Amino acid sequence: MKLLSNVMEQVIKRNPNEPEFHQAVKEVLESLEIVAEKNPEYVKAGIFDRIVEPERQIIFRVPWVDDNGKVQVNRGFRVQFNSAIGPYKGGIRFHPSVNVGIIKFLGFEQIFKNSLTGLPMGGGKGGSDFDPKGKSDGEIMRFCQSFMTELYRHIGPDTDVPAGDIGVGGREIGYMFGMYRKIRNEFTGVLTGKGLTWGGSLARTEATGYGLCYFMEEAMKTIKGKSFEGATVVISGSGNVAIYATEKAQQLGAKVVALSDSNGYVYDPDGIKLDTVKQIKEVERKRISEYVKYHPNAKYTEGCSGIWTIKCDVALPCATQNELDGNAAKALVANGCYAVGEGANMPCTPEAIDVFMENGVLYAPGKASNAGGVATSGLEMSQNSMRYSWSFEEVDAKLKDIMVNIFRSARAAAKEYGQEDNLVLGANVAGFLKVANAMMAQGV
Repeated sequence: MKLLSNVMEQVIKRNPNEPEFHQAVKEVLESLEIVAEKNPEYVKAGIFDRIVEPERQIIFRVPWVDDNGKVQVNRGFRVQFNSAIGPYKGGIRFHPSVNVGIIKFLGFEQIFKNSLTGLPMGGGKGGSDFDPKGKSDGEIMRFCQSFMTELYRHIGPDTDVPAGDIGVGGREIGYMFGMYRKIRNEFTGVLTGKGLTWGGSLARTEATGYGLCYFMEEAMKTIKGKSFEGATVVISGSGNVAIYATEKAQQLGAKVVALSDSNGYVYDPDGIKLDTVKQIKEVERKRISEYVKYHPNAKYTEGCSGIWTIKCDVALPCATQNELDGNAAKALVANGCYAVGEGANMPCTPEAIDVFMENGVLYAPGKASNAGGVATSGLEMSQNSMRYSWSFEEVDAKLKDIMVNIFRSARAAAKEYGQEDNLVLGANVAGFLKVANAMMAQGV
């Protein structure tokens, strides 16, 4: 990185001890070096210096009372990264690992992901180091209400529209939306992922997983001449993204043989029975290890990393950042895996991505392949603005079109810069150009 190395140095100096943020910025800047060479006006206008610095970072205290009457204190975050093409848009994550660096990495990725959808949405992200695991509904409600009593003043349907992420599902969105509505005395589309009877969109729950498969189906067909039909697929995670990626992959004719959670993974050589997983995860909220009680032919293994040693044609990491490292990538390649699509945000380490690239594996970066969730959130915003709702089939068809278009625009951008099948480069460049041109037009 000749032209942009000083930008990277500044990011590291200004944001010490934030390795995930550094990793995300470095990956994007490496792709954009050729854009900087070809378009010196972006360098002159300081676009690269501006795009790596959030427009606003908000950190706040979240006090709440647990079921024993004890006061607990968590920390809340909202990073409003870039609003050049639309209001900030990005999820809220509740997980003990959350800190400002993780929220910045996610918010930065979100700028390009949202740009790729073709919808008018800027990039932002939020969350808290609160752990919803093992908490009662009452504790989660009180936490969400306290969180919103601070967040409400920074968001709005035309300012910043949060959604769910890890640890934040329909229940949490409901509690937060209820509090926002009460404080602001208005019913607006300020949060997405809402319930169907109060402003939500059909197909939102399925969107990230379905979108991932629509993207991969188009990419495999175009680049590899293959499809999900008859393919063996390994998927990590067992949350919302993994469940609906499994569902759509199975509908498209694939055999999904593994799923995981933070404790370990389950391998079912006969193919994962999705109704069992939905019962365990969505209804009972238990661990994936329960699966073998229902299907004794399946095998449960403690620890997550071994999932990538299972022989497969297609791997879809859908759990969390940096879950698939260089050794895992080598194991996948050795077992004949020819396509990897990211359902989570940045699940593959830089070493893993290098292994895939060197071995001709079709690799789809999350900001392109998992954009289906935020795309459907954008469709939910449109429906809220119209006070109207589309059918499941209408939303699903729009989602499929968006995912196919993301693949095509990423591939076209990569081709323009001489690396046709490099979807990392293509997604970064295509996502960046739209935002950069808007920033140029709006001045400093």
